[in-house]
Amino acid sequence: MQQSLICSDLKVPPAMKPEKPAILILGTRGIPAAHGGFETFAERLALFLAGRGWKVGVYCQEEVERIDQRVRSETWRGIELIHVQVASKGPRATLEFDWQCVRDAARRPGVCLVLGYNGAVFLTWLRLKGRKIFTNMDGIEWRRPKWGLAARTWFWLNEWIGAWASHRLVADHPVIADHLATRRPRSAIATIAYGADPVTSAPEAPVRALGLEPGRYLISIARIEPDNNILPIVEAFCSRKRDMKLVVLGTLSDDIPYHVAIRKAANGSVVLPGAIYDQATVKALRYHARAYLHGHTVGGTNPSLVEALAAGNMVIAHDNPFNRWTAGAAAIYFTDTDSCAERMQQAQDDDALVRNCGIAARVRAREAFRWEDVLVAYEREAYRLLGVTADEAVAADRASRRTA
Repeated sequence: MQQSLICSDLKVPPAMKPEKPAILILGTRGIPAAHGGFETFAERLALFLAGRGWKVGVYCQEEVERIDQRVRSETWRGIELIHVQVASKGPRATLEFDWQCVRDAARRPGVCLVLGYNGAVFLTWLRLKGRKIFTNMDGIEWRRPKWGLAARTWFWLNEWIGAWASHRLVADHPVIADHLATRRPRSAIATIAYGADPVTSAPEAPVRALGLEPGRYLISIARIEPDNNILPIVEAFCSRKRDMKLVVLGTLSDDIPYHVAIRKAANGSVVLPGAIYDQATVKALRYHARAYLHGHTVGGTNPSLVEALAAGNMVIAHDNPFNRWTAGAAAIYFTDTDSCAERMQQAQDDDALVRNCGIAARVRAREAFRWEDVLVAYEREAYRLLGVTADEAVAADRASRRTA
């Protein structure tokens, strides 16, 4: 089993005296988390740092018909939620939000943590204003087949700009780190994975409410996009008679041809409940699944896959370097529709295989994807940009404990 790339032995102080260290988190729709992996991570990190004495601000997108107060703040659990109003829609709203966040952050003290690089062109303003920046560079967005030439060009340019406008880069996967090393020296890159909490129990009621029997279904939890292989997964499942069901979580629209093709390919044993945002329900569906299906081909350490490992799921994953490193021995792998169909059959028929993969999943999650290790590693990077060395942090921590 591979070892975690996260250094977990660094102890850093709960507070820096005489002033609190400050951090601003940009690049998400905001917290409390309600949208995706980055929002969940931002919430976890913000609460963690606030609890250790940091002054934390998180930018939150507020879509309105008419702007009456561009920026306003409120306090939530010791964190400053900085609400930024935007009156645009779609991609334009995201760019407007990113720019307004950068303008505001440039006037505030503290380190800036940026999640994603889609609006990295604006980070040049932060650099000009002397702000310290570290950026989680997410996946290789411009490689996704869903984007047209113009969008791919935009993402490619912003990847380069983000790489050079940031003082430090964070990769959530070794393959992403290798890719970023073609943009910046490796000394500028930290590899910090995503985290997940162990799931050791969950109620059966949310599962049965969807007409499912615990342990008798496979599940996919992903955006319904071609690079996530949702259509081949549905086709593979429906190619044979099964003694179980397939649950595909994710928004489906009748206006998107790929989504229409998935509906047409599905038979009566495929359950399409749409997107479910209640985390307790998602957790129960994942925990009681026979196996978790992961078709992602582009990206790094995908949060949904990490959460499946922490829930002890056997994983059926697309065979690529991203998934191989993340899941390791917890998964069996497929390359096409036929091999996916065969792996599903193995999951249905082989109890020992399912059990052993589940054991391996929990081991992998415990070794490489503990939230405590992930959050401490990010705190270490923030201290580094503040000019605090590891030795100084440890000394301050000891001093604070003596005076507590």
